[in-house]
Amino acid sequence: MAKHGRSKNVELWRPLDDEGVAYEPWQRLTLMRVEADTRSRLAPKKHRLDHSLSVAKTAEHLAVLYGVDPFLSRVAGLLHDWDKVVSVDELLDRARYFGIDLGVPLQSVEPLLHGMVAARELPERYPHLPHEVWHAIACHTSAAEDMNPLDMVLFVADGIEPLRRASEGIQQTRDMVGRVSLEDLFWNAFVGGIMYVLQTGRYLYPRTIDIYNTLATARARRNA
Repeated sequence: MAKHGRSKNVELWRPLDDEGVAYEPWQRLTLMRVEADTRSRLAPKKHRLDHSLSVAKTAEHLAVLYGVDPFLSRVAGLLHDWDKVVSVDELLDRARYFGIDLGVPLQSVEPLLHGMVAARELPERYPHLPHEVWHAIACHTSAAEDMNPLDMVLFVADGIEPLRRASEGIQQTRDMVGRVSLEDLFWNAFVGGIMYVLQTGRYLYPRTIDIYNTLATARARRNA
């Protein structure tokens, strides 16, 4: 369960203006550089830039609540939509270049590719950042069988950040922040995402079923 100092009557999911994180000088410099790069990269799509900045703050907030590294969470939030500014054709070309194979035509799963491509491109630009950041970015839309706390923080932050229009499922996840474990919070967001795909008649990535079953089995064992 998360630890927090706010009343149960307030919206615990909303990030604070100042999370009070005591970053090391090198971390602050890195955050400044990454944010400047993100602002430049996403400048052509202001709504995408605003979303990324909001995800970064929300990820940092969730990290503080749940005892996850806030620096890595904020960096991952800033960079998670790095390739949302490229055209679909260019994104598909980059995915092929990096040998991304999801077992189905890449056109069918194009909405999942931007994180996977960015996770392969960005390590060269930021070689000092650890693999955990790239893993979180790679699976922030698809999830994965081996979700770790940083992965969960980014996945949830992407779905509940304040600029995202609230659906019933999103609001349910928001209301759970700080009141359930991070694992339960992620699970609700993940299942809600699957339900959204089904309800809107969108293409469901076939491996989503395998990911769901693996996570559901692990969840049942933990709760046994």
